[in-house]
Amino acid sequence: MSEKLNLPLELFRWGYDKAKTDLFNLFFSLSMLLLFQSCATSKQQPPALDAPRTATEFRAAWVATVANINWPSEPGLSTEEQQREAIALLDLLQVNHFNAVIFQVRPQCDALYKSQLEPWSYYLTGEQGKAPDPYYDPLEFWINAAHERGLELHVWLNPYRAHHKVGGEIGEHSIVKTNPELVVKLKTGYWWLDPALQGTQDHSTAVVMDLVKRYDIDGVHFDDYFYPYPSYNENEDFPDDKSWAEYLRQGGKLSRGDWRREHVNSFISRLYKKIKAEKPYVKFGLSPFGIWRPGHPESIEGFDQYDKLYADARLWLNKGWIDYFTPQLYWTINRIPQSYPVLLSWWARENTKNRHLWPGIRLSRDSSIHAVNETVNQIMISRGILPESPGIVHWSIGPLITNTHLTDALLAGPYQKQALVPASPWLDNKPPAAPLVQTTTSGEKVKISWTHPDEKDVFHWVVYYKYENTWHYTILNRKDRALEIDRIWVKDPLPVPQEILLKEIAVSAVDRFGNESVVEILRF
Repeated sequence: MSEKLNLPLELFRWGYDKAKTDLFNLFFSLSMLLLFQSCATSKQQPPALDAPRTATEFRAAWVATVANINWPSEPGLSTEEQQREAIALLDLLQVNHFNAVIFQVRPQCDALYKSQLEPWSYYLTGEQGKAPDPYYDPLEFWINAAHERGLELHVWLNPYRAHHKVGGEIGEHSIVKTNPELVVKLKTGYWWLDPALQGTQDHSTAVVMDLVKRYDIDGVHFDDYFYPYPSYNENEDFPDDKSWAEYLRQGGKLSRGDWRREHVNSFISRLYKKIKAEKPYVKFGLSPFGIWRPGHPESIEGFDQYDKLYADARLWLNKGWIDYFTPQLYWTINRIPQSYPVLLSWWARENTKNRHLWPGIRLSRDSSIHAVNETVNQIMISRGILPESPGIVHWSIGPLITNTHLTDALLAGPYQKQALVPASPWLDNKPPAAPLVQTTTSGEKVKISWTHPDEKDVFHWVVYYKYENTWHYTILNRKDRALEIDRIWVKDPLPVPQEILLKEIAVSAVDRFGNESVVEILRF
């Protein structure tokens, strides 16, 4: 396959039938993009003429630790091997212009960090309750390494899974043994916290808030596991007869389904308020199953999370109990019963509080032009439907490691330029002060350096530089204080090189809410 993904050539190589399919998908994607973009452009204000501007888009990947899916590659690796694997994953994201990582730190009421509330994870050391040796705190390591690479780090937790069926032996510090009154055993070998119990809500809330208070995280993230999928209990009802009977004894009037949903709803609402009270810049994100209910919208068929997982995800979005919403839209564009653009458009209409809507998409290890184009087209459709705050969360980082055709296509296409995470104005809309900028010239190089009156208010710097009539930019992390660039840019060296002089520069500061300072342009 051509490294540049030359579409017409590749299609003919793959044959007439393949060409018809791919061309249909492409034209369908472009038509959907134009349709949604035409509906949204009236809301956008054009940038000032010739003003430097940075792309904004949330670009994240999930890193799963449960069952050692992504990291570490197996339990019991040495500290050095774990850290080397972590750096390789974060370097991959940085090189491919991602700006966030969603790192699973609590796969089964355990911890990939130092915790007084739950034991060390089996997936880390091969023995639940055993710390890394030589000792280090994996989460602290991941946070520091991510921030050094300009990546946000969001901690990903499973709020109710007590023990996974491939989670090793249940240790003495497992919640299954320390708080047996909170857990139930499912027929396939899982242990699950009963969401209806106040002790469950209190414990899971305490775990989240411990992370928020002690670590320099950028977000808290839950996925789609609330009440378990029916298959986890061999399609029998969740075994909460004891807590349900107690509810009825106390005079409860809700149906059993509404009673279950109400406990999940109250947990989500409570947690959002507590996170905002502690650290307002820490975003709370949820990634539910991609279909709220079959028939919403009309053409959609499939699993009913409202009725089976007791997750009223639409309510959480309508109420604004989240900062970003990542429905798992793991279906293709033209799969009519679960069409990606149809579902994304429906969720966009439900986003009445104008929170970030950053869908989750499934990446493929298939390196064919058809599979690669599906991912690129889904990203472009999301930009058309959600132009004011685009973003994608990629499941998972695994295919980004192995499928170089995919990463090449992303880097040559939609992720060609770096991007800032979109701002969250409902949390804070006050930009930081502008940095103080100096330049020095040495030969053909120009060094741009800067200081700031309140460095604690800065999470990123953006350095802008203009050659002739075109602005370029580089996004740097908060520890950087200088950037060296060429005074003369050599454009198209073959057949005749064009030397273009540096004209203007500027540096802006960006805070943790995504607000960017005023940009003061210096003529060079």
